[in-house]
Amino acid sequence: MPVTLAVETSCDETALCLYSEEGVIGDILLSQAKVHFPYGGVVPELSAREHTRNLLPLLDKLLKDTGFDIKKVDFISFTLTPGLILSLVVGVSFAKSLAFYLQKPLVPVHHLEGHVYSVFLQRRVDYPFLALIVSGGHTDLYLIEDFGRYVFLGGTLDDAVGESYDKVAKLMGLGYPGGPVVDKLASAGKPVYQLPRPMMDEDSLNMSFSGLKTAVRRIVESLDYSKEDLCSSFQSAVMDILERKALLAMEMTGVRRLVVVGGVSANAELRRRFSELSERLNFELHIPPPKLSTDNAQMIAYAGMERFKRGITAPEDINPEPNTPLEVFGGQWS
Repeated sequence: MPVTLAVETSCDETALCLYSEEGVIGDILLSQAKVHFPYGGVVPELSAREHTRNLLPLLDKLLKDTGFDIKKVDFISFTLTPGLILSLVVGVSFAKSLAFYLQKPLVPVHHLEGHVYSVFLQRRVDYPFLALIVSGGHTDLYLIEDFGRYVFLGGTLDDAVGESYDKVAKLMGLGYPGGPVVDKLASAGKPVYQLPRPMMDEDSLNMSFSGLKTAVRRIVESLDYSKEDLCSSFQSAVMDILERKALLAMEMTGVRRLVVVGGVSANAELRRRFSELSERLNFELHIPPPKLSTDNAQMIAYAGMERFKRGITAPEDINPEPNTPLEVFGGQWS
């Protein structure tokens, strides 16, 4: 039974995982949220520096905690793309060094592919299915026909959902990361402000969130508003857009299986709204637990194992790529 060591450093989470087809042997993750908090967002150079500082100590702790012999690893899986290029360089270099030292193959994984298959760590989903990927850097809809066969259906034309949450939180002085605090305040407020829902009524699966953010800014600049109610109004608009586009994707494709993944899928209101929608309209819904919604190495390990079983490996001189589309990656590495 093959075992992989997975490396994830696409943004501001340093994560490693030991994984076999029987399940997770051990995993470890170190968040950089406190490092980036004073800046209200991720600073790429600081992120890369933290990855460099923490990868070896985290590997040492992972091996000590599990008692696993690193020489028994069969291959190294790692996030190749997309992400912050400096952070990716650190993670890919670390993976390449380990592979060289252990004389083991390298298996590249697309970060969004990892998110899509995070639900498979809990239970398998039948093909085909739709994937709504909502995170700090991405808001996309895909048709997943099979492993490695990904059809892009539509996505945001400007800000990603998670990015919008962070920017709104920064406008209101709520700190970083913005998603959890906006979600918490929204639960104590009411959606009393009339905010736009850009592109929601168009017969397109593309989305836009920059206008929504601008509308929030105007209310904040008035200096006469309730943070709870504004957060609730903002979040309600976001959820309306996501629900509408997911349902439209089902209508256009005829596929009634939906996975919602990415960091924003940890949002309590999103989980409530989509669960109610699934029950009311009778479609199959899969959302990973919050621990697997945000960036982690378990999802990279799972996708890496699927690639390794298909004989997919990478050359030793492979370099990270900052933004290869998932559908392109699937065609290149299949």
